[in-house]
Amino acid sequence: MIAKYRLLALDMDGTLLNDEQQITPKTVEWIKKAMDAGVHVCLSTGRSSRSAMPYAEQLGLETPMIMVNGSEVWRAPHELYRRSLMDMMLVKRMHEIAEEYGIWFWAYSVDEVYNRDNWDGDIEGREWLKFGYSTEDDEIRHKLLMQLQDLGGLEITNSTPHNLEINPLGVNKASGIREVCKLLGIEMSQVVAVGDSLNDLAAIQQSGFGVAMGNAQEVVKQEADAVVATNNNDGIAEVIEKYILI
Repeated sequence: MIAKYRLLALDMDGTLLNDEQQITPKTVEWIKKAMDAGVHVCLSTGRSSRSAMPYAEQLGLETPMIMVNGSEVWRAPHELYRRSLMDMMLVKRMHEIAEEYGIWFWAYSVDEVYNRDNWDGDIEGREWLKFGYSTEDDEIRHKLLMQLQDLGGLEITNSTPHNLEINPLGVNKASGIREVCKLLGIEMSQVVAVGDSLNDLAAIQQSGFGVAMGNAQEVVKQEADAVVATNNNDGIAEVIEKYILI
């Protein structure tokens, strides 16, 4: 089989992984077919490298990876290429806002993920990559968004309709994919990007071919070039079979 594209950038949660956090045998089979046809398969996730690495190993990936919504680009599994850190004062302010609303939050440092349960207040002693909030209260989430936009210097997306994910301004999966393209010597037009949430939107818009999962948020579907089956119905296998291999 011949590949129409050179790079397949895959979101993980809600995309590559089903709701049981597994890659189905059919999806594994089609990813192997893509790799055999010379396609670079790249994980492009909001997860930390520690959380994503077992899946990269399961698939036998040796390609670059985009972690923490683009705050880290790895040249290959276990080989860091670039890291973008958050301003500590912004982290401090975002934590204060979480406390003001009394809502669930999490923060990715270089070494660990902290949340409301294990927060120890040591902001200045660590390097930070991402901050996030989760609330099902639409009004609070909207107020949060307004406050975050007023702070400036932040890239604000989500990975579910009920959360907000914050990276340094200009850092997103699309910027990560661009760096991966440079590492591999290919163009953005040769990339297929697949995802389901707002943190995938820039990648879907800016890649050669953008795909939304059947379970994607509506705005993501509207911006995609194609919509495939859900993450529980081997949508990734469909992407490869229909749009990449001929």
